[in-house]
Order: sequence, then structure tokens, then C-alpha cells
Amino acid sequence: MIKFCIDYLRLILFCSGLLIGIQVPAVVDQYEKRIDAHLTEALQVLAGFKQTADRYFNGSVEELVKHYENSDDPVFNNDARNIRYISERVAALQGEALTLAQPALWRVLHVITTPDKQIIQQTMQQYSYMILIDPQALIWGVICGFLIAILLEGILHFLGFCLLCFTPHKHKKHS
Repeated sequence: MIKFCIDYLRLILFCSGLLIGIQVPAVVDQYEKRIDAHLTEALQVLAGFKQTADRYFNGSVEELVKHYENSDDPVFNNDARNIRYISERVAALQGEALTLAQPALWRVLHVITTPDKQIIQQTMQQYSYMILIDPQALIWGVICGFLIAILLEGILHFLGFCLLCFTPHKHKKHS
């Protein structure tokens, strides 16, 4: 009966890992779509300032910002900070988009380790769980299922071994 339960526990662990692993490409995909949407919006906001920079500063948004900063008008000074923020945000989002153009493993590692904090938070808050049936999702699912099952089973075996080692044994005396 115990072997039966252990076999089902192993199966449950594998299936749980499989379902978790299938979510990996879906999270990355939703994160990529958010980056693209934020970048599109930021470029639209910057477009008017870019036109002004093209007309008066040979296309240099940085020169436009310096011009605004050097103005005696507090409105222009304030706008300089806003334009700089938008310009820096566009550059950061373009960097994210470039990073996300890498092969799948690098995209996943990037999203796990160094994503844009605000955008990954939005992604996770509004994430809708799904089961993607494509080769990449299935590969991630099988790998995660296997790793989780092996890891947890290894931990359980280790705990069992520790219990056996540290449990006092009664020795029978032979007469």
C-alpha cells in the first residue's frame, strides 16, 4: 500500500511540475507583449518631442532637453524632466525588447532574473493561467515536471535516510 501511495505521489509531483513548467513560456510571452505595448505608447508620447528635436536640434532629443533646462521659464524646466524621463524610458524599453529577441532560454532567464520590475509586476498581477500546447511549452513542462519530481523525491528519500540513521535501534541479544 505504501508503494502504491509513493507511486501516486511521484505522479502528482510530476504532473504539478508539468503544469508549472507549461506556464513558463506563457509568462514570458505575456511579459514580451507588455514590453511591446509600453514601448509603443512611450514612442508615441516621445514622437512630438522628436519632431521638435528633428526640426531645431538635428534630431537630438538630448539637445532639446538641454535647451529646455537652460530656459528661464519654469514650465520648460519641468518639461525638460518629463522629456528626459520619456526618452530614458524609451531607451530602457528598447533594451528590454532587444534582450527579449534572444533565444528562448535567454528570454526565460532574463524574465526570471532581471526583468523590468514594474512590468513584471503588472504581468504577474494580470496573468491569466493557460495551457499552451506548443513544443516549447511542452518541453518546459516535461523538464520542470521531471526536475520537481526528482528534487522532491530526493528530499523525501534523504529525510527517510536521516530518520533511519538517527532512530535508535533495539538490538536483540542472541542466547
